Amino acid sequence: MKNIILMPTYNERKSVEIFIPQIFALLPEIYILVIDDNSPDGTAQIVKTLMSKYPHLSILERVQKTGLGNAYKDAIKKVLSDEEVGVVITMDADGSHGPEYLSVMLKEISNYDLIIGSRYIDNGGIENWEFWRRMLSKFGNLYSKILTGMKVGDLTAGFMCVRKDLLERINFDEIDCTGYAFLIEFKFYCINKLEAKFKEIPIVFKERGRGESKISNKIIIEGIMAPLKIFIKRCFSNI
Repeated sequence: MKNIILMPTYNERKSVEIFIPQIFALLPEIYILVIDDNSPDGTAQIVKTLMSKYPHLSILERVQKTGLGNAYKDAIKKVLSDEEVGVVITMDADGSHGPEYLSVMLKEISNYDLIIGSRYIDNGGIENWEFWRRMLSKFGNLYSKILTGMKVGDLTAGFMCVRKDLLERINFDEIDCTGYAFLIEFKFYCINKLEAKFKEIPIVFKERGRGESKISNKIIIEGIMAPLKIFIKRCFSNI
């Protein structure tokens, strides 16, 4: 059975050339699919160079940048066609999600449908973030929890481990978010609609060491609107 990491990238050349070898050094049998949104910095070329050394590394090149959610949808569609895949992991390419947590996730997933790497439970945390980013993240997480009604410590977490059979049950046409808010709507769909059995494990999220943060006004606005849309759906359905 294959365990595969889905790793979206946009201008992550400096990160992937260091981070990908670190992952394979810890877990040589893991598979990694990089989803690159036509990065102008040559990220795809770096990945292709690494592919000659790491046979479990592959790349899905997208024509343009249309959001994190769309990148994950395209990648999931691709891996679901592989009968050997059993577990899928979503992971940032900038090193913020420590590869040391992968073995814990893979061990826990045998008893659950979904494992979430959480910053906001006991023993979790964030390193080297400015005060405003911490407050924005905590407020966004609390706001999302109130509107969605979900009992998840870290609703905006992007570090997840998912069983393939859970992914096969999802109608991705019903998940509207195309950007980072996809992470919230994905959890809501899995946990509230499909009643997935989940567990959060504590992680320490580390600020990227290379490259530039992807936070933008568009991402913030989508993060505000997505939980509101979910709240409206809850009011007119049994979810």
